[in-house]
Amino acid sequence: MNPGVDNYLAVGCGRCPLGGTPECKVHNWPDVLVKLRAILLETDLTEEVKWSVPCYTFDGKNILLMSALKKYVVLGFFKGVLLKDPHGVLIQSTPNMQAERQLRFTTVQQVVELESVIKAYVQEAIEVEKTGLEVEYKKTSEFNMPDELQTIFDEDPAFREAFEALTPGRQRGYLLHFSKAKQSKTRTSRIEKCMPQIFEGIGLHDRY
Repeated sequence: MNPGVDNYLAVGCGRCPLGGTPECKVHNWPDVLVKLRAILLETDLTEEVKWSVPCYTFDGKNILLMSALKKYVVLGFFKGVLLKDPHGVLIQSTPNMQAERQLRFTTVQQVVELESVIKAYVQEAIEVEKTGLEVEYKKTSEFNMPDELQTIFDEDPAFREAFEALTPGRQRGYLLHFSKAKQSKTRTSRIEKCMPQIFEGIGLHDRY
């Protein structure tokens, strides 16, 4: 057991002002979180805290996260797309989520009913790591390039150079963020707002 997880269950992740207050999302699901934790501790996973939430690893490799959200508790398998999912219970959180797949819970009864499935999926995820299987991600070139971004690239070669110097994952994060805006002016506004971060080599969701 990791004391950091005890702290998470007591006060939350601390990433927002609600941490340590009754309004923290962790306090919506105390029994669900405790039951899930007990199940995970019976597996071969190591309990850690990463990104301020409970993270379960095997030989230093991330297997899954446990996190309390507003509407449910999530067990998010980092390479869930590689799991066979014979029970059809894994959820792709967004259409653009390539690797992670989730199990979602709102009651302890749901956890109890899926206990054997959770353990089986954890074991399969461990085998995925043991065999060295990797997710085949889409190439950055396969993501939509907004016309507004291409225009700014043409007008500002230094900005294009800064963008292309980002890691592929950071590039994809920005491309998705820009493309989600429905209106051209909104896409342009998002690009301009992110330009300082991009010039500094910072990803959209990096903490700095």
